Amino acid sequence: MTGQPTAAEVDRRHRAMRAALERSELDALVVCGSEYTGFEGAVRYASGFRIVHRYAYVLVPLEGAPVTVFPAEARYVGEHDDGFVTEHVFAEVPGDWIADHLRARGCRRVGVYGLDYVMCVRDYRALADSGLEVVGFDDEFDLARAVKSAEELEMVRGTIAINEEGFWAVHGAYRPGRTQADLMAEAEATFTRAGCGRLTMDMTLWGRHGAAAPEFRIPEHVEPIAPDDLLLYSLEVAGPSGYWVEFTRALSKGPLAKETEVLLEAYAESFEATPRALRAGMTAHDAHGLVSEPFRRRGLRLGHVTGHSIGMTMLEHPRIGDGVEVELAENMVLSMHPHAISADGRSCMYMQDTWRVAPGEAERLTLVPLQVFDGSEARA
Repeated sequence: MTGQPTAAEVDRRHRAMRAALERSELDALVVCGSEYTGFEGAVRYASGFRIVHRYAYVLVPLEGAPVTVFPAEARYVGEHDDGFVTEHVFAEVPGDWIADHLRARGCRRVGVYGLDYVMCVRDYRALADSGLEVVGFDDEFDLARAVKSAEELEMVRGTIAINEEGFWAVHGAYRPGRTQADLMAEAEATFTRAGCGRLTMDMTLWGRHGAAAPEFRIPEHVEPIAPDDLLLYSLEVAGPSGYWVEFTRALSKGPLAKETEVLLEAYAESFEATPRALRAGMTAHDAHGLVSEPFRRRGLRLGHVTGHSIGMTMLEHPRIGDGVEVELAENMVLSMHPHAISADGRSCMYMQDTWRVAPGEAERLTLVPLQVFDGSEARA
């Protein structure tokens, strides 16, 4: 499913946002987005506008129609009429226009999604100096959109199909003598043909002699791939619908290092525990405890977030981690990817899968087996 959401879906989103505003006793919400990969999705979620360049805001009042606010210099860097929010404003300093607009409506308290990471400094200064009370609203906004509708789940599944095609393109191109960039080019060509545009964030974890170093890298190595290289292609994309998913599997034709075998053994146990951990009613803290226990028991480190909610923004709240007491609800969509690191900190294992929270056991939406591939496997 591609294109804009239905009118019913748009209404559902805006009702959920306004309900969150009411719970926090706020008069309006400013949704921030920028062209920085993974940060554009909140604006698209709230307005349907796809940011091509620079940044934009969506002003959602507690009562009345929302407005999309653009910096004046962004007039010709996007298809503004494609969105479902029909009122557009081009302002020299968007923060000044938003502040004036809210004061004229008698607003006092405004929530901002993207206050810490996305909002431009000049616009924050304008709001902060306006006399309005500015409230960070990241977690509340994410929780308002965390439970996906049937329409959204269809869009998520569409992106998963695209991402798996990208993996199989890498798999089909994989052979010693080629370069890491050669393989990633096959995935990127697949994603471009499928309509992902710029919404890809693809990286590798890599190492010699059957062990991958724990640092993420851009796949630009010009050295030929050796048979015993361990390659982990982290494919993170949003399809034409704008919904992100993340997927990773390992490739190697040689023997695996002993520490990699230990990491894989722990990964298999964690993977088996994940459907039970992501049941509706579990907290994110308890889910993290279950999926991380096989690594902790073996003395392994966890170097990256265990998992997180994912949607039209790549990283959404709740995070699956220690101290996050958010209760998981049916039809939340979660990306799970424990970054397991050996005790000496020199090698790692990293597999990503997308899951749907369910009342019994969570549903794994990705279908590729959890294993190290050598390139000879037939596609199921």
